[in-house]
Amino acid sequence: MHSHDAIVVGSGPNGLAAAIRLAQAGLSVLVLEAEPRIGGGAQTMELTLPGVLHDVCSAVHPLAASSPFFRSLPLQSYGLQWVDPPLALAHPLDDGTAAVLSRSMQKTCETLGPDAAVYRRLMSPLAANWSDLIQDVLGPPRAPRHPLTLARFGWNAWRDAASLAGKFFSEPYAKALFAGIAAHSMLPLERSPSGAFALLLGAAGHAVGWPIARGGSQGIANALAGYLRSLGGEIRVGQKVNSVDELSAKVILCDVSPRQLLAMAGPRIRASYRRRLERFDYGPGVYKVDWSLAGPIPWTATACASAGTVHLGGTFEEIAKSERAIWRGEIDPKPFVILSQPSSFDSSRAPDSKHVAWAYCHVPNGCTVEVVEAIENQIERFAPGFRGLILARHTMDPADLERHNPNLVGGSINGGIQTYRQAILRPSYRLYGTSAKGIYLCSASTPPGGGVHGMCGYYAAQKALREMR
Repeated sequence: MHSHDAIVVGSGPNGLAAAIRLAQAGLSVLVLEAEPRIGGGAQTMELTLPGVLHDVCSAVHPLAASSPFFRSLPLQSYGLQWVDPPLALAHPLDDGTAAVLSRSMQKTCETLGPDAAVYRRLMSPLAANWSDLIQDVLGPPRAPRHPLTLARFGWNAWRDAASLAGKFFSEPYAKALFAGIAAHSMLPLERSPSGAFALLLGAAGHAVGWPIARGGSQGIANALAGYLRSLGGEIRVGQKVNSVDELSAKVILCDVSPRQLLAMAGPRIRASYRRRLERFDYGPGVYKVDWSLAGPIPWTATACASAGTVHLGGTFEEIAKSERAIWRGEIDPKPFVILSQPSSFDSSRAPDSKHVAWAYCHVPNGCTVEVVEAIENQIERFAPGFRGLILARHTMDPADLERHNPNLVGGSINGGIQTYRQAILRPSYRLYGTSAKGIYLCSASTPPGGGVHGMCGYYAAQKALREMR
C-alpha cells in the first residue's frame, strides 16, 4: 500500500520516538495509526462533560521529563509545556497527616519523622546523579555508561520493597510513602524488583518532579508529532494494519503488543519466536475512573491539596495486602488507589471553576468486577465529602482499556509485567528484533518497559538503523 524507507505502526510515544529517530537519520518515514487520533497511552479527551479534559491513560510524567531522548528534542517549540505541582506526591494517613515527595529533600524529610536522616542518605545520591543514572536505567541490557552510579543504585535496587523498607525505616510515614511508590511496579511488595521502582520513581521526584503536561498528556504526543512532521515524517490516522504484508518499506517498526505482532506478522514469524511471544506475561490490569468535580477535593491532610499525585492506601501493611491480593486473582476491599488532580495546577483542564480527577487501582488481568465504590471509598476515607462534588463520572475496566488501546492487554498499562526476567529480556532475548527480517518491535513490551519516555522506540530505531547499514 505504501512505499517509504520506514513505516511505524502505532503512534504512541514509543512509535513517534522511533519515527523521529529514523527521520533524523534521513529516512522517509510514515506512521500509521488505527485510531482517529494519535497518542496511544498519551491521549486527552472529553470523557465526562464538555470542555473537561481527561487523560485517558497516562497522566503524570516523571519519566517523560527525564527521558534522555525527549530531552534532546525541541518539544517546547512544538507546544509542550510542563506543569510542576508544588508537591510531586502526597500519601495521607488516617491520623490526618501526610508524608510527601517534594523536589526539596528537606520538605520531604520534614514529613518522615525519625526516618528522615536515613531517607536522605538513601535517596540523595540517586537524585544528585539522576541524569547519569537514568541513561543506564532507561535502556536495554548493555555495559553501563556510568558504572559507579548504577552500582550504587543496584546495591539496594535488587531487593524487594518490603525488605528494603524493613531495613531502612522504622516509622509508618516513610514506610507508607515507600510502599505507594513501589506499588507502581504492579508487583507484590515482597517480590523483586519492586524496591527498584520505589528508588527510581522516588529519586525522580527529587530530580525532576512528577510533572503533568499543560492541557493534558495529549500535549506530549502532539509535540512529538509536530517535530516529526518538521523532519518530513508523515502521519496517517484511521489506518489499521491487519497484516505487515500490506506494507512496503525497508523496515517496519511496530508499536504494538506481542499479541498484536503475532496477528500482523504471524506467517513471517518462526515457531520458536512465536512460542516466546505467546508466553509473554502481561501481568495485572487496572480499573480507572475519571470525574468532573464541582470543586477541589476536600483532603483532610492539607498537604494533599498541593500534590499532583495522591496515593491512597494507608500504611505499608495495607498496601502490601492490597497488592498481594491481585496476584491471587482477588481485589482487596480497600485497594491501593493512585489519584491525579491536574486541574488544581492547570486551569485549562476544566472550565467554569470545575475540577477534574483521575484514579485507578490494580486488578487481576482481564477482571470484570466493578470497583468504583471501593475506589471512591478510599478517596472518601481521606477526603470526606468527595462524593458530594461529583458532577459526572467515566469508568474504564480492563476490557474498556483494551478496546480503546489494544496494547493494554487485559488492562495492563506497562506493556507486560516487569519481573527481572521480563524487564531485561523483553519480550525475548531478541529485544527489539524479531525473527522476521526488517520487522522490529518498539512498544513498551521491549526494554526499558512501561512509562511515557520513548526510549523503547528510540532503541528499536537505533537497532534498525544499524542493521540497514
